[in-house]
Amino acid sequence: MEKEISITQVGNIRIGQVEDTKAATGCTVIISEQGMAAGLDVRGGGPASRDSELLDPLAAAGFVHAVLLAGGSAFGLDCAGGVMAYLEERDIGFDVGVTKVPLVVQSDLFDLTVGDKSVRPDRAMGYEAAKRAMEAPNYRDGNFGAGCGATVGKICGMDTCMKSGIGSYAIELGELKIGAIVAVNALGDIYDWKTGKKIAGLLTEDKNGFRDTIEVMKQSIAVHENKFVENTTIGAIITNAKFDKSQLCKIAGMTHNGYARAIRPVHTTADGDSIYALSVGDVSADQDLVGTLAADVMSEAIKRAVENAETAYGFVSASDL
Repeated sequence: MEKEISITQVGNIRIGQVEDTKAATGCTVIISEQGMAAGLDVRGGGPASRDSELLDPLAAAGFVHAVLLAGGSAFGLDCAGGVMAYLEERDIGFDVGVTKVPLVVQSDLFDLTVGDKSVRPDRAMGYEAAKRAMEAPNYRDGNFGAGCGATVGKICGMDTCMKSGIGSYAIELGELKIGAIVAVNALGDIYDWKTGKKIAGLLTEDKNGFRDTIEVMKQSIAVHENKFVENTTIGAIITNAKFDKSQLCKIAGMTHNGYARAIRPVHTTADGDSIYALSVGDVSADQDLVGTLAADVMSEAIKRAVENAETAYGFVSASDL
């Protein structure tokens, strides 16, 4: 029988977060000193990412040292440079003779319309997040790290959306451990994946209840000109099961089923929905079982991201609605 554990108990990872609460942006970094096999599956039409090609099964790299989730849209991709600098100082990376090159992959969400659009995660923030991960791990669900400026339900603009955040969930089944971290910044509405009940999303004009995003979209078949901002859900599955890069790409793809259960609509052209799958152990486990459980774990992490968010920046949270 599976039991719940903390995301930090999956093993062989360190997680650090930094946020600028005034500017409403931040970053969350997952670090493995020894390196971790990693796969990636991108289903949204507008991703902002760095070094994604490293995770192509045909690419030479068999592992990475860090996965970075951040705000700031494409501007925030500078953040990875700070993570690299910190890890290089500590001799962590791929040995190229003259130095060790930390392999850091990154995905960003769009939060520029929430706080100060001129402030984005940068090298300094990435460095600090890596430092916290290695020296004082500080992961928390809610308005932290990459979830600082996250919002959901934005088909009608920012006036009737809700505050979201970053969330996590992890389970243990015998020797197998699987966890998820996700920053939920969706165009669509958020549902409890077990009950089907809507828990966050597009508000009515008086902000006292919900509207259905898909029903609003049905009201006009005309092209919506302003969808291409404000969105993207980014997350990672972490397991102590041993898989190679190609297997992890498949697991990441199966994990997107968790997005689909909890977010509607999802994988739109206005979202950059991305999921990393990370192997940080040597437990032998069935790939399809892990992929199936990963989708469940991710759905629950999405729910917890919404439940742990706090009202901020004029956007109400599920707990206060």
